[in-house]
Parts: sequence; C-alpha cells; structure tokens
Amino acid sequence: MTFGKLRVIIENVQPSIDNGLYPAKRTVGERVDVTANIFGDGHDHIRASVLFKREGEKNWSSVELLPTFNDEWSGSFYVTETGRYNFTIHAWIDYFDTWYDGFKKKAAAKVDVHVELMEGVIFLKTIGKGNRELLAKAKKLENKENYHDSIEWVLSKEFENIVHQHPLKENETKFQQELVIIVENKDVLFNSWYEFFPRSSSLEAGKHGTFQESIKLLPRVAAMGFDVLYFPPIHPIGKVNRKGKNNSVRSQPGEPGSPWAIGSNEGGHKSILPELGTLEDYRQLVQEAAKHKIKVALDLAFQCAPDHPYVKEHPEWFRQRPDGSIQYAENPPKKYQDIYPFNFECDNWKELWEELKSVILFWIQQGVTIFRVDNPHTKPIPFWQWAISEVTKEYPHVIFLAEAFTRPKVMASLAKIGFTQGYTYFTWRVNKQDIVDYMKELVYGPSRNYFRPNFWPNTPDILPYHLQNQGENSFILRFALASTLSSSYGIYGPSYELFENTPVEGREEYFNSEKYEVRNYDWKKTNRMTDIISLVNKARKENLALQSTWNIQFCEIENTNLIAYLKTTDDLSSIILVVVTLDPYSNQQGYVQLPKQRLKLTDKINVKLTDLITEEKYTWTQEWNYVELNPYKMPFHLFKLEIHESNL
Repeated sequence: MTFGKLRVIIENVQPSIDNGLYPAKRTVGERVDVTANIFGDGHDHIRASVLFKREGEKNWSSVELLPTFNDEWSGSFYVTETGRYNFTIHAWIDYFDTWYDGFKKKAAAKVDVHVELMEGVIFLKTIGKGNRELLAKAKKLENKENYHDSIEWVLSKEFENIVHQHPLKENETKFQQELVIIVENKDVLFNSWYEFFPRSSSLEAGKHGTFQESIKLLPRVAAMGFDVLYFPPIHPIGKVNRKGKNNSVRSQPGEPGSPWAIGSNEGGHKSILPELGTLEDYRQLVQEAAKHKIKVALDLAFQCAPDHPYVKEHPEWFRQRPDGSIQYAENPPKKYQDIYPFNFECDNWKELWEELKSVILFWIQQGVTIFRVDNPHTKPIPFWQWAISEVTKEYPHVIFLAEAFTRPKVMASLAKIGFTQGYTYFTWRVNKQDIVDYMKELVYGPSRNYFRPNFWPNTPDILPYHLQNQGENSFILRFALASTLSSSYGIYGPSYELFENTPVEGREEYFNSEKYEVRNYDWKKTNRMTDIISLVNKARKENLALQSTWNIQFCEIENTNLIAYLKTTDDLSSIILVVVTLDPYSNQQGYVQLPKQRLKLTDKINVKLTDLITEEKYTWTQEWNYVELNPYKMPFHLFKLEIHESNL
C-alpha cells in the first residue's frame, strides 16, 4: 500500500491525555467511550473501528465506530481486568458500502443497473475469497437472466447485512499512536472515608487516646458503613515551636501540638508518637480494621518539625536563611513556625528523594495500602511522578489521595502523573448552578480521563462559610450531596456528626480546632446524622448506580432550591434518583422530570420508587412528578427506582 492511496484522515482521538503523554484511567468493568474526528474527500462511505487489547495479548479486539455529527465518530468497549490496555483506530473507504448506497438510489429512481449488478458481483467475489457461501451468492447475482430478482435481492435485508458484516477493507488509514489506558481495581473509584484523631479516641475525659482505644471504635466506624479510616499523622510531634490551642504561637505545658509538625527526639516519619502506642499496636489496628473490611489510610506529610532527626542529620535538605536559621513554612499571611519544608532543590536532592520513598515503602510493609498526601502541590510534581511510579511498580494497588486545594491546572497535573484520587472544589460549590456546572466539568470535561474526585464537605483545616453557625439540616444536605454526587467521599467524622459550626471569626477555620488539642467525645452516642450516614452508606454498597461518579444525569426541576439527578448502570439494573433541597430552613416543592430516553420509558409510565432513607414508597405514572422536601423531616430523597417490565 502506498501513501498516495490513503484518503481517510483520523484526528482528535479520545481518550488521550496531552497527546498520549499520560495514560487515561479506568476501573475494572468501566466503559471506555472512544471518539475521533474521521473524514475524507468526496462522498465515498467511510468505515472505522477501534482496536483494543490488554498489554501482553497477541490479538486485537475490534468494535465498530459510528458517525454522530460533524465528522465525529464514537464507539465503546469495556475493560474487564486490571493492567494496561492499548487502543488505536483504523478507518478506510468502503467501496462496497459506497456502491450499495448508490445502487439503492438508482434502483429507486428506476435507472438501469445492469452494470451496477456486475460491479456487485466483483465486490462479492472480493470479500468472499475463501468464503463458499459468499462466492455462491456472487454466482447467483452474476445470472443476467434474473435481472429483476437480482435487484430485489440486493435491496433485501439479507444483502444489507452482508454489506455491513463484511466491510471491504482496502488502503486502511491507521492512527499513528497506540494510546494507553490504565485499568485499576474498583476500590480506587468507590470508597467512604472517615477521619478522626486517634489521640481523641479515649472514652475517659482528659486522657490521651491510643491505638488500642481506636481499635475499640472500629465496630462503630464499620456500623456506619465506612471502608476507609483515615488518621492525621501518627508520628512524634515536634516540641520546638510547638503550637498551642487555637494555633497559638506558644504552647502551654501539656498541650499536644499539631500532628502535622512531625518529628522530635522521639523519632521521625518512620516512628510512632509514644502516647498513641507502639508500632506493633499500629499493625494490630490495621489488622483488626481489615476484619471489619476497613482499610487504614496513613497521612503522608513530607515536612519536619524543627527538632526532627532529619534537621540535625541532614541540614542540607532544608533551606538555610542568611542569619543561619532554617526557613519555616509560610502561606502568607499564615505562618507555620512549627514546620520546616524540605528543599527539593538542594544539592543532595537524589538522597532526599530516596529517603522519602523509603518512608512510603516502610509503611506499606506495615500493612498500609492508602496514603492521604498532605499538600502535594507544595512539593515538586516531578518528585511525585517518580515516587508514585517507583512504589506502584512493586505495589500496583496502592492508593494515593492528593489533598490539593489549589489551582486547577496543578490539581490536574497531580492526577495525570499518578495520584489515584484528589480533593475537589465541591467543598465550596453551594448553589444549584454551581453544583451542576462543576459536576458536568468533572464528568464530561477532559479531566474525566485522569481525575477521580473525592468529595469532602469539611476537613480539620476547613469549616466552610456555608456550615458556619448552621444547624443540622445544612450538615445533612451537604453530606447527602457529597455521598451521592461522587462515588468517593469523606468526612472529618466526629466534628461533622456533632454539627460543630463555630469558626475563627472571618476565617474558614474551626474555633478550638482539634488540630491543636485532645478532644474527648461520647463515642457511644448516636444522633440523626449518625443514622443518616449509616443508611446512605448501606445504600451505596447495595446499589451499583451509586458506585460511580460518571453515570450522573441532572433532571429538570423548576425550583432553584431543589436539585435532582439520576444515576444508573448501563443496563438499568440499578437506578437511583436523588432529590436534595438546598434550603435548610423551609419547605420546597416542585415537579421533577423523569428522563424518558435514559430510562427507556414509553408514554405508559409505571415507575415504583422506594425512599431508601425513610422507606416510603411511591408510584409515578407521569413524566413530570411532584416532590416536596421539609428539611426538618428529611432534606433529601434517595429513591430506588423500579420500572415496569412493559416499559423496558
């Protein structure tokens, strides 16, 4: 084949990240939607296929691409195993299909088609080489005495199927790249995080909590349905420049300091804060959590307190100031006098990188498979790309969650280079249009192929303005949104359960923040929030539609205070409709439209709904249906839908 015979152009193949520089991401069982711009000169018919295979397999599988509009083509395939998949596109002029389309038009116009029948014979013989059945049909068409019968047969459904099922592939244009998709286990897409400070785990007032006491809380966390337990850093806390209550520059005797000020004479990043217990206690915690189907996430905070052993042993790893002091961390106007950042540009950067990688490997060896990475955007992105790549070569199923509330392009880059999940702007998306726009950006924008969002309505660092001085209704509706919009979400647990809402004046920070003190909670107490969390997490585990972020469709509802969205599996075996009021104070009502096309509904609608929170049941027989939400009763509906068989 010569270059001059190639007439089809293939452009803008998706999913592709930065022209194939990074692999796209999917999880086992997910659909890969492939699109491309495919066109050629003239009016000849184009056919196209996406070819895909798992890396290491010899043979390619193929799925037909179909034109949509404006020379855009699309097709889909499913990934069924973990690993790397390759895919590419082939396209060609199908002269058989072009001839067939012309034949139908000429026959309809009563034009003489004797020559066209002769051409049809040639096409059948070409595609039928080695196929006795097709060659026999070619011979049948070759019989000139059956002119009218031949026309009738060519216009039949049987012949149409032959044309479609036996494309004439000559002079194929092959897309110049084999693009890559990384396929991971489902747990990188679906999980529920619960955060608490282990030092606050004690049931005894005034006592510092331990890992052993945290183990006693595992049944409570499991009963609420969480599958990831996340602790702030568990290492020795610096004593030099230790922060006091409410971020006071000077601590008082007995104040524990911030866990993120890591390291003291008691050890560094591979050590345990003695007050929490021993390394063996931590291993036991991880093992006991596994019995409850809970994974323990480690906070990976690559920074040091002034008395961290690294500071004495490797002062060259830190930035030296002209007066001989070491530069502490700043985010003006915030100052972190209790933290020294690493200088990743130091002359001994290779030694530093290797040491930090060894920290990750050390904790993996203790049973950790999930890392919540603190402020990764304040460290070089090339470092993370190297470190994650090195670790996942040996431990491919380790999860890295980027706690990066930062600029969009930085968040995107962290996801592209290897972070499994990322914190998001959901925390500040409050009104209906902002939420809809943000979800559409995540689900339908380019980042869908590399960024897996994890929605957090609060964190120990952030008490957002819309939760400050608010009642339980606000907390419940924000929880409902986080846990149903995204398949991965997390809460800073006891604080959220207890509706803590007092801020530092003028800031999105907690007054009397647990970051700087030990708390004592009544861990035996439950409330409305606890019950709702348990019911929602149960629904998430039992309904596949809630285990993906990418299957959302917003429904029309003519009330800006109500938001409604549908989530379904591709085969409609699991259908969830969520309706949430954004008004925590008063009743809101409206009519929600069922998306008939998505649900494959006819005009005879018969849909059964069960609210998975209240267990109330409804039957809808119309496209538009009335809903009303009283936030003091329940600020959201979590409907499971069942469609009558006659409508499928």
